[in-house]
Amino acid sequence: MNRFFKMSVMIATIIIVDQITKGIVQQRFYLGESIPVISNFFNLTYVRNPGAAFGMLAYAPDYIRTPLFFALPVIACFWLIYLVWSTRNKNFLHCLAYSLIFSGAVGNLIDRFSMNYVVDFFDFFIGTHHFAAFNVADSSITIAAIILIVDIVILSKKKEENATSSI
Repeated sequence: MNRFFKMSVMIATIIIVDQITKGIVQQRFYLGESIPVISNFFNLTYVRNPGAAFGMLAYAPDYIRTPLFFALPVIACFWLIYLVWSTRNKNFLHCLAYSLIFSGAVGNLIDRFSMNYVVDFFDFFIGTHHFAAFNVADSSITIAAIILIVDIVILSKKKEENATSSI
């Protein structure tokens, strides 16, 4: 089975899990409801995010929100498909990371186009300090960022060391 097909299956799975979990939260929680999962650390909390990551630009005027939250992400998705395709046989980690970013972008775009906000529900905190609520799509994007950072910082350094030691 080729890598592009495997990545496509993973992408579809993440988008489906993202949409199912958001649907469950919307059906079973009222807006703002919070259910403790791990006491004093993690709750499931139904939040609507009309903004970008961490709620940035949530209440910006439509002439800013429309290109930033609708047009630009759609263009980025086409670019990500190209990146997944072009890295499929060259660099597994990059192909995986681009696939994860695409999955997360599509998951959140579905919300934006259908509801004009994104459903978030993972709520981590320590004491009264809360990390911004997030969802499966956001998790996918975060994992991709970690993969790319590890690849760039650690693996590239090892490649450089190997090249230096072989001289």
